[in-house]
Amino acid sequence: MASSSPALLFPSTSSSSSPSSARVEAVVLFNICDSYVRRPDQADRVIGTLLGSLLPDGTVHVRNSYVVPHSESADQVAIDIEYHHNMYSSHQKVNPKEVIVGWFSTGFGVSGGSTLIHDFYSREVQNPIHLTVDTGFTRGEASIKAYISSNLSLGDRHLAAQFQEIPLDLKMIEAEKAGFEILKSTMVEKLPNDLEGMESSMEKLYILIDDIYKYVDDVVEGRVAADNKIGRFISESVASMPKLSPAAFDKLFNDKIQDNLALVYLSSITRTQITIAEKLNTAAQIL
Repeated sequence: MASSSPALLFPSTSSSSSPSSARVEAVVLFNICDSYVRRPDQADRVIGTLLGSLLPDGTVHVRNSYVVPHSESADQVAIDIEYHHNMYSSHQKVNPKEVIVGWFSTGFGVSGGSTLIHDFYSREVQNPIHLTVDTGFTRGEASIKAYISSNLSLGDRHLAAQFQEIPLDLKMIEAEKAGFEILKSTMVEKLPNDLEGMESSMEKLYILIDDIYKYVDDVVEGRVAADNKIGRFISESVASMPKLSPAAFDKLFNDKIQDNLALVYLSSITRTQITIAEKLNTAAQIL
């Protein structure tokens, strides 16, 4: 029997460069979590398409998503391709700048059927990313990771696909961060109301102000080297604050709270009137 020298495994290269990192908007994560809650009873996970754009620095900016119906077994995956194309066509009519950049799935890490699904999306777009959201809290929190795939070859023979994790940046404003922190927790007795959310935000703001105070004090005392960029940022932040006396601030804050409470009260009255009207209408139809 003729023997041959061993060949090395190496990733195959393509003409287009692979994404270097991913940036995901908060609405995408919320859509994925919502689709997982609404999934069919027999489905273990949900998958879908990621929409966005590829930035000049190689970062994939994911701005939207939609679920794609599918079914999978140990060695087979069936995707509703017609539904996928119809949804993509509808999104293109609304925002033609958002193109397919990859796909997502719920669950921890990459599963066995992910290779087949990734192969399908590789035919839809070059170098798609794969976003996983651990909605099952396998390690106590919602782990979110992004992957790219490269083909492992032995000589000219394709053997398998290897998923490699890439840096992921979650782009959120303060309100979205508060909601995401709730989603990451496995035990939530109730959602915070407006006052509780404001209290939590103020506590975080107080901690940040305390950190800034310590940094400025260390710079003045010579314990830390001064950074002009940080100094300008602190100066601009302080200058942007309105000059109000404590009494004027308290009055402005209390007036705003009273306006919000009045809106809540009027909304409650409106809901009550609508409920009574519906019940009267139902009773009149029965009679």
